[in-house]
Amino acid sequence: MSSIKRRDAIKNIVAGSAAIAAAPLLTSYSPENKKEIKLKGNINHSVCQWTYGFLSVEELCKVAKDIGIPAIDLMGPKDWPTLQKYGLYSSMCYVAAGSSLTSGWNDKANHPKLIKDYLETFPLMVQAGYKDVICFSGNRNGMSDYVGLDNCVTGLQQILPEAEKNGLTVHMELLNSKIDHKDYMCDKTAWGVELCKRLGSNNFKLLYDIYHMQIDEGDVIRTIRDYNQYIGHYHTGGVPGRHEIDESQELFYPAIMKAIVETGYKGYVAQEFIPAATDKIASLKKAIQICDI
Repeated sequence: MSSIKRRDAIKNIVAGSAAIAAAPLLTSYSPENKKEIKLKGNINHSVCQWTYGFLSVEELCKVAKDIGIPAIDLMGPKDWPTLQKYGLYSSMCYVAAGSSLTSGWNDKANHPKLIKDYLETFPLMVQAGYKDVICFSGNRNGMSDYVGLDNCVTGLQQILPEAEKNGLTVHMELLNSKIDHKDYMCDKTAWGVELCKRLGSNNFKLLYDIYHMQIDEGDVIRTIRDYNQYIGHYHTGGVPGRHEIDESQELFYPAIMKAIVETGYKGYVAQEFIPAATDKIASLKKAIQICDI
């Protein structure tokens, strides 16, 4: 599964509904939805590109500007010029070669390619002025979590000195292995925190995906409070279904955002829900308003 998998998922969903090709896009660009939200400044907002994959990168940039979202998540170097054209920030980068969720740092066989990919991408990030890049543990494939942890340390130690030298942060994403990413190793906060402790670098953090961790372990607010020093980025999503983060799902995002702010967090919170409503841009605007505590 490559980084393109995120985009493939939304394309498959979109392909199943002919309505998405017409009416939703028209309503999404209504004058009301183009009004910029007056944000409070407590949360730095972003949106993940793949969940709005029915829009081109340029179209999503226009939507973000219209709403007042300053950044877009999960973008590789080829799309950075478009972001810069609209004055938007890449709040979480992909490496230039693309990232695999299933073949990650927990397998030493992957290390030569991963080290090469990250060390080639770091100078591009520095040139563009971006600070954060995503990485993945990979699947277990019969490997114990202890061995995978040791392997991740061995591999990541080869790139972290360069990240530290350039002020870049590498973030490993926590994903659920119950529903969406079967067999993924970094599926519990405790495992990710132990990796952070072993690496002992301020330039390695966890990407805490609220949707994924609600599914695999719950206790979201307590976890954020207890382990916030190891968390460098957040993603949202409604549970169940990974759709809108409104009253239709089990999480109450205003309380979660309040807990995040109370930790002193200054990074980005990126919307990563798959919009199910007819007016998908209105869903994004509403999500920003829900999270802007």
